[in-house]
Amino acid sequence: MDLETHEHVSERNQFSPPQLFQHEDLIRTFEAAKTLDQMELINTINYIHFTGSHFFVLLQHPVYEEKILAKAYPEPCLGSQLACRWDKSYFQYNLESYHVLHLVIINNHSMIVTPIKVLSSSQNSFTIQLPEKSYVLNQRLVQRYPCRHVLAEVMQSGFVAKGELINFSPIAFCIRVSSEAFKHSSWFNPDVPASVRLISNEKIIYSESCKCIRWQDNRLSKEVVFAAESDHIRRFQAKKIRNPRRHITPPLASVFEHPFSKKRIHRDVFDISTTGFSISDQSDDDVLMPGMIIPSLSILLAGISIANCTAQIIYRRRGEKNIHYGVAILDMDIQSYSRINHVLGINSDPHISVSTEVDMDALWGFFFQTGFIYPKKYGFCQAHRENFIETYRKLYQENPEIARHITYEKNGRIYGHMSMIRAYERTWLIHHHAARPMEGRLPGFVVLRQVMLFLHGMYQLSSARMDYVMCYFRPENKFPDRVFGGFSRDYDDPQVCSLDLFAYLTLPVAPCEKAFPQEWLLRESTSSDLWELGQFYKHSSGGLLLNILRSEESDHGDESLEKVSERLGFLRRWRTYSLIYQGHLKAFFIVDQSDLVINMSDLLNCIKVLVIDPAGLPLELLSLAVTKLGSVYHLDKVTFLIYPLSYVESAGISYEKKYQLWITDMRYSNQFMDYVQKKFRMKYD
Repeated sequence: MDLETHEHVSERNQFSPPQLFQHEDLIRTFEAAKTLDQMELINTINYIHFTGSHFFVLLQHPVYEEKILAKAYPEPCLGSQLACRWDKSYFQYNLESYHVLHLVIINNHSMIVTPIKVLSSSQNSFTIQLPEKSYVLNQRLVQRYPCRHVLAEVMQSGFVAKGELINFSPIAFCIRVSSEAFKHSSWFNPDVPASVRLISNEKIIYSESCKCIRWQDNRLSKEVVFAAESDHIRRFQAKKIRNPRRHITPPLASVFEHPFSKKRIHRDVFDISTTGFSISDQSDDDVLMPGMIIPSLSILLAGISIANCTAQIIYRRRGEKNIHYGVAILDMDIQSYSRINHVLGINSDPHISVSTEVDMDALWGFFFQTGFIYPKKYGFCQAHRENFIETYRKLYQENPEIARHITYEKNGRIYGHMSMIRAYERTWLIHHHAARPMEGRLPGFVVLRQVMLFLHGMYQLSSARMDYVMCYFRPENKFPDRVFGGFSRDYDDPQVCSLDLFAYLTLPVAPCEKAFPQEWLLRESTSSDLWELGQFYKHSSGGLLLNILRSEESDHGDESLEKVSERLGFLRRWRTYSLIYQGHLKAFFIVDQSDLVINMSDLLNCIKVLVIDPAGLPLELLSLAVTKLGSVYHLDKVTFLIYPLSYVESAGISYEKKYQLWITDMRYSNQFMDYVQKKFRMKYD
């Protein structure tokens, strides 16, 4: 609903008549009620004035004896006399002719009723004498709370009514709409559920199927009370394995502005995981409703904010003493997510660190001592030593949003390591997995387990842009082949998890003026080239490589990975090219560019070659294409990967090593975790 519509509804409703009083039975319980002395009443009235709130006056019609509640605002009360102002919406009604009976103050689950004597009265105000005692009556099992600036939309089979939320309880809420919206009232069937949306600051804060409990028809408006059809919202698909919930000591706290009442809410967190947490309320403080979306919620540790997120109340359960709520985390930035993971990680094992600042001397010592940087790899890296050191300093100490790392440390010594980097628009790369022995522990498995838990929660956050996860590994490397390759072979569906085997080569690059022979053409790829590549790859592999390239199509309007990387001081881009012969696609090139050795094998800073039609494709022309495309790297030699391996072997091309490219669809991360749990007896609790 736009602002103009809201103002139109409010204008029509500003002269709504007083409410009918429907709690006659409570008035009859004076004799058994608790009492409130005059000073306590005055303090309560002054608090109402201080907060700008209101109370009600119970009036009785002089002829019909019908009782109504009218809203009034107190002036400061310094003695037994009190001056009050009628709410301006009643100025057109002749309330002077009514008999004044009681002052009514709604106070949590009770109602303070005060017999009063009118000393003077006018159309806009009145003065009363306060009695020596008032009465505290039980009002209702569930308290109603007033709302501020919440628009409402009711839809039912083509019927649409717009209005505003006027009050709510944890189990129901009341919407006021103009009578004009219900001019075809027969279109609305109160016996059939309706879709209700509540909007605040142009954000949807509630959208559920609701049943109509009752409605009240006034002259200019209608008030409709709705309740959700269920007290449990099924936001996500059921999972066999869930990230474990932890009881954190001292307890975390959640702080947020209530989306309906706009009041600040502070609740202790009972337990928490990376995907949600639970809180509880005393019955007197029960102010939350299943389905309610909280646009901005802070999670505090020892009073310090460690995470900000968007959350939703998923369920409400009544316990013996408290009301328990489940809260789902819908989205948060990656820094917040990492801090939550760090708190959870050290709660289960104090040696786990998630994207914290790393001692760079300890990291370099670890990489060399574990053999992760072996002589040949160091020979490649050392030529760019200064860039190498600076890049890793930024990754591990500035903690950019495009990279994460998990370490297993004790007394400043690193025993296990694994890191991730955002490689494509909606794809993250796992790399740099290394470990060394530690008494009684297997650090390699510990960091793998933590990475899996991290990814399992992270992919559900839209801001993470993680539809796929990929990694490269050598087939002869038993650990990744059993973990990653084993899952791909076991699940046996390349659209869930795929393996593509590439040959790894390096080629000297020098300025090349040589032109392609007649009828050969190297150009940027066209949509028709991509379509033809898709036909080839579907029959050759059936995997997910093209999915990660196409995933950028879904990110229009978002900051691209190239721009995010540039903003953070990094380089990340990729372009695609096609080698054409007589109008036919012969080979496809993915020219990946990143900071030097951001991946130590430079697999994000190389050319990937997919040979579509090997017939009549000599190695010389393929090398010429790589040489020309490799000029963007400004290096003496360029790394390139060739797929399929069968082309390399049949052509007798000498290559240095083989790499498996593993890609998995994160919607199946639960199946991957289940596989690892069964295969390696890994526990996630």
